Amino acid sequence: MATPREPVGNLPAETTSFVGRRRELGEAKNKFQTASLVSLVGPGGVGKTRLAVRLAGQLSRNFPDGVWFVELAEVRDRTSVASTALAALDLREHGTGDPLATLCAHVKNKRMLLVLDNCEHLTVPAAQLTSKVLKAGSEVRILATSREPLGLVEEHVVALPPLDLPSLSTADLGQVRLNEAVQLFVERAAAASGDFALTDDNMPSVVELCRRLDGIPLAIELAAVRTRALTPDQICGRLGYRFSLLTGGSPAALPRHQTLQAAIEWSYALLDEQEARLLRRLSAFAGRFQIDDVEAVCLEDDSAFAAIDLLSSLVDKSLVVRDIASRTPCYRLHESMREFSHLRLLETGESDLMHERLADHFSRRCAQFAAEGRRRILPWLSWMELEAENVRAVLDRLTRAGDPAAVDLAVSLMYFWITRATSEGARRLDHLLESGDRQSHPVARFVRGFLAVLQNDPEAATHSLSKGIAAARKDGPDVLLARLLAMASIASTMSADPDAAHRQLDEARAIAAGIDEVGATLMVHQACALNGVLDGDPSTVMAAATPGAALSRELGDQYSLVMMLMNLGIGALQLGRTPDAEHHFLEALAIARDLDDRVAQCYLLGGLGCCAARRREPQLAARLFGAMETLREEAGATLNAGIRRALTPAMAMASAALGPARFAAESTVGRSLGRAAAVQLALREQARPPAPAAATGAAPLGRRELEVARLVAEGCTNKEIGARLFLSERTVESHVRNSLNKLGFSKRAQIAAWAAAHSS
Repeated sequence: MATPREPVGNLPAETTSFVGRRRELGEAKNKFQTASLVSLVGPGGVGKTRLAVRLAGQLSRNFPDGVWFVELAEVRDRTSVASTALAALDLREHGTGDPLATLCAHVKNKRMLLVLDNCEHLTVPAAQLTSKVLKAGSEVRILATSREPLGLVEEHVVALPPLDLPSLSTADLGQVRLNEAVQLFVERAAAASGDFALTDDNMPSVVELCRRLDGIPLAIELAAVRTRALTPDQICGRLGYRFSLLTGGSPAALPRHQTLQAAIEWSYALLDEQEARLLRRLSAFAGRFQIDDVEAVCLEDDSAFAAIDLLSSLVDKSLVVRDIASRTPCYRLHESMREFSHLRLLETGESDLMHERLADHFSRRCAQFAAEGRRRILPWLSWMELEAENVRAVLDRLTRAGDPAAVDLAVSLMYFWITRATSEGARRLDHLLESGDRQSHPVARFVRGFLAVLQNDPEAATHSLSKGIAAARKDGPDVLLARLLAMASIASTMSADPDAAHRQLDEARAIAAGIDEVGATLMVHQACALNGVLDGDPSTVMAAATPGAALSRELGDQYSLVMMLMNLGIGALQLGRTPDAEHHFLEALAIARDLDDRVAQCYLLGGLGCCAARRREPQLAARLFGAMETLREEAGATLNAGIRRALTPAMAMASAALGPARFAAESTVGRSLGRAAAVQLALREQARPPAPAAATGAAPLGRRELEVARLVAEGCTNKEIGARLFLSERTVESHVRNSLNKLGFSKRAQIAAWAAAHSS
């Protein structure tokens, strides 16, 4: 019996009970029978995101490659939609290509559901992404939420109105309890107060309240939480006054968007002065925020001690959301609440002050990141992943203002760009360095050159580093000049210019020896070792990487240690010392996993595949090579000449041992493992997955299932298989599902590997 598959994706957990919406759920499910794009469209606060999460969860078993939630509410840059989607799919931008092209390459041949949430302010870029993704992946389905449709011909719209209103003429308690708006109020009030129940006495007030709130879920929830202190009748009275201010005394004339604003305005008016001021100021954050951020940005020095109490109070009133998905306590605003609070902030004239404080706070924290990153990279990367949207927003604001601090902020994020967002860092630095007064910024030129080297783009690296070298020769300091020259020597080696590489490295070595600065010394070791890897000179590699690894350990520099161990492993492979190579690769891979450095993991899986091939473990080698290729594609990385030189004979050795068909099948299994499972396999932390098939015995699939499996191996979609075999698409899907269950697989790629291995 097949083991139940673990859910794949990042769908948020449902933190409260789901009430009603049976009609809309059924309609959306039916549309997905034939549609590739379904949009849930409705006004703010109507529950689009909540319904999307519930619907996606119910559909998840149909998508073996996962359900992926892409939150667009915090995205303000129209060019960042594809990058946001990549991040949501846990992919990285390390190459020089377009993020959308990377995304489209990833979804090809995958059966997955993408949930694009809050598209209304990005309808054009969201529509462009949707159109291209659906063309690239015929098995991909997209669920969008927006206040307006995306406008694509593929789009099927499900209108999401407010909840049905209870009738004023119904006096039967049982009938009223069946109304969805009333159910929502009662459930949320019971959760807030602990003992609320619908009775004959409070039923008229609850009915009136739900009708006044127009059945809008967010407005109902804001009112329900007030039952801790007020009766439904008291809530109606106070809310009615707020409505009369907006409509001149006629609640019946209140449009739905004004109903929500009135409910939020009423909740806001009940706050004390400190709570209201904090809620306004929280709107300055672009994304999630932590207690430390609130204390530094939103509160005065004499009230910072009250941050936890004030924030907890706003959470209790459902005005601030606690993000339970994060291990570190952090918070966010609902998008409707953010819009309201931002308007109030503008009215008080505090917006500029808050953004100045925001820029100062995050610039200081990121400068600390730059100073401590070498020794404390893990906690700093964890912090940055939480705060990335806030830091990006500050960087965007400084860039638009032409503030020189933008370059300093971008430079301080070097370790984040290196390990998490190489392509984004390169794009941002290119834009910042276009200005004439910033072109000679030597530190920025070093970081830009470093990123280009990681992308295997020697032309861009040489361009940036040469400008940095010229500036450093003029103004110093020597430590920076040494690092620039060492990095430039790597770019020259990549460009097949050995004379320039030797000249630059010799000068860097001489400067580093004269100043005795560990950063410069480590950079020289790395340049010398990597040049040896690229040139195929293992003696040079070992001579430089050995002291480099020792110095990295002494400094607690985990990133540099991974690089040095990788160099040592490749050098050992070139010298034919397979056990030594494996030892270095294994240690490096364990650290790279902790750092979540995808490019390093890609190289190290390949290196360990070479070791397996040399140890006559061709099946393991083929799977590691397949996993390496998947990770390379996901990261958009390009392998350098040094690792390619080791891979070519190792792949040939494994292919000869298995035979081309079996090698291809095992590689396909490796490609389908997933990054975490592949790393565990390489580190020998788990039993190796079963072979694509038993060597002997009866075929586990029926005749028609075998025919479908062979066409899956050819790369056919369900629709194409149906046309070839004269079957309906649903019948083909049933055969594929049965095959997955019989073989104990979770992905189509594994069926393809099985079929390839049994093609004879």
